[in-house]
Amino acid sequence: MLHPSYSDLMKVVNADVEPGETKVVNSRYSIVMATAKRARQIVDGDEPLVEEDGKKPLSVAVEELNQGEIKILGDEDEE
Repeated sequence: MLHPSYSDLMKVVNADVEPGETKVVNSRYSIVMATAKRARQIVDGDEPLVEEDGKKPLSVAVEELNQGEIKILGDEDEE
């Protein structure tokens, strides 16, 4: 089981969205894709932004997202 839950992660990611604006994340799929991408970056040598303590890269990526250390960009924000 994933801790924190998907719904908790979606709340963190969408915390900066003003009422009436489109949410950055609307589905579990977006959370899964973002954390998987970040986990691959960690495997490829990027430094973790939170304490690792021997955790697997995916767990580190989830924790980074939960602590607000990484952001998910909407389609219009990508370069």
